[in-house]
Amino acid sequence: MSHHPSYTMAVICGIGGIAAYSKARSMPSLIAGVGVGTLYGIAGYIIKKNKDYGHETALAASTILAFSMVPRAIKTQKPITLSLSVLSVGVGAYYAKKIYEYRVGV
Repeated sequence: MSHHPSYTMAVICGIGGIAAYSKARSMPSLIAGVGVGTLYGIAGYIIKKNKDYGHETALAASTILAFSMVPRAIKTQKPITLSLSVLSVGVGAYYAKKIYEYRVGV
């Protein structure tokens, strides 16, 4: 079940990157959106197959997304950037909790 947030974020980031490119012809947004979406997709696959470092990969993708979107959300106050910021922090917290539970044995 813990692969679902990762797959959901993969779709959201991929669609977001494509939408930003189609609206503003922003190649960096396309590369970043598809890149982070791919990272989330890989993490979801790794988690689903119960292999090592899936949760860590998802946490890395969330961290990358948060570091790029939170400052932009604070600056622009636009709904899309605010939503992506909140989602990235929330999903990152979820995967950090999963890593903690795994390592501590809770």
